[in-house]
Amino acid sequence: MWEYPAFDFYGLGGSGPQEARDNKSYIRFFHASPGAPNVDIFVNNVPVVKNLPYLGFTEYSKINPGSYNIKVFPAGTTKSPVIDTNVNIPGRGIFTAAAVGKLPNISAKLINDPIIPIELGKSYVRFIHLSPDTPAVDITLPDGTVVFKDVSYLEETQYIPLNPGVYTLQARPTGKKDIVLTVPNIRLMPNKLYTVYAVGLSAGRPPLQVVIPLDGGTYINV
Repeated sequence: MWEYPAFDFYGLGGSGPQEARDNKSYIRFFHASPGAPNVDIFVNNVPVVKNLPYLGFTEYSKINPGSYNIKVFPAGTTKSPVIDTNVNIPGRGIFTAAAVGKLPNISAKLINDPIIPIELGKSYVRFIHLSPDTPAVDITLPDGTVVFKDVSYLEETQYIPLNPGVYTLQARPTGKKDIVLTVPNIRLMPNKLYTVYAVGLSAGRPPLQVVIPLDGGTYINV
């Protein structure tokens, strides 16, 4: 897994110093656009991430609540952004900003990574569908037990508790027995929050796969 360092949003906008201290949020970036090149990311026209590869995540960084302009360029360029959008960051939140879709139709998806009450000793997992050519899927165990049902492209589920351990998950077109992806040896640790992101293409390259980062609600206090 690619991991890029935190970046500095100080002076880029948002709320004033006292309000920022009281209402700070956190954000990371995720490159989930299959077939797109490495990218540079600008926030309010200031470069904050350089050369982020496909499947790359940055670390979470503190950000003041407020409105921000995000531009995404092919790495090393500053003309014709593939994404140029405005996002509003509420206070006291944790977010993942994902580049999704295929060229030339790339867009930004702002994902809330919530802090939830957890039962000690449990693992928590959710699923987010970011594969642009894959139909709605059920996420199941090998015996057919449905973990997440009928999840469409760009849809995200709620976290569910599971016992810690090693799991195999399978993706099946909703309501069918056909298996389009099997992911073995997923180790879930207690007291942690994970997102299973489906990325890539079911009929092309890069291929359909999952990435499973640890979510900020596990270790960030807001």
